[in-house]
Amino acid sequence: MHLFNEHKIDENCSTNFDNFIEVYEAINHELWYLYSLKQTSKEELRYQRFYKAFLHFNYDNLQLAHHWADDYLKISPYKTHLIDGAMDVLLYLQEKYQLHIITNGFKEVQHIKLDYSNLKPFFEHIIISEEHGFNKPDIKIFDLAQQLTNAQTHECVMIGDNYDADILGALNAQWKAIYLTQTETSNQDSNYVQINRLIDLKELF
Repeated sequence: MHLFNEHKIDENCSTNFDNFIEVYEAINHELWYLYSLKQTSKEELRYQRFYKAFLHFNYDNLQLAHHWADDYLKISPYKTHLIDGAMDVLLYLQEKYQLHIITNGFKEVQHIKLDYSNLKPFFEHIIISEEHGFNKPDIKIFDLAQQLTNAQTHECVMIGDNYDADILGALNAQWKAIYLTQTETSNQDSNYVQINRLIDLKELF
């Protein structure tokens, strides 16, 4: 909201914050999907998510999109808001399992995010796809994770909120998968488990 207000997007796009974010998130999701498939570049993803959101509201300002993209990467890693139940679940799981991260996120911000949100101590390996040349859902990143963690396939469980990158990627690697989603539809696919709240993981493990 800080950048939205700073750049007077309500005036320039003739919309409110909630409407803008709804459009932005849909565009951002689609671009991250294309990025995971290497059908768009990191640089294009960084600014196109804002530029395309502007264009949706008939506001053509490519320069601002680039400026916003730079500011967003400077500000967002220091935001420390967590999903409800995150710390409780991590404390619970840490006592029973080895925890690791596989992320398609930009390498320059991942460690900052984890440090500032006090999450890094929970994870033994932080595998950033950009550093290895392949993204989720590419099976190579899942194979790499197994090698780095000395894990067997039957021991691996992916918990993620992106169906295409996390869930389908894990299933292709023969891992178990748990899909965190806000959708109200029930899961009819027995290949993975669907949950609506992070805290529900305590009932599964």
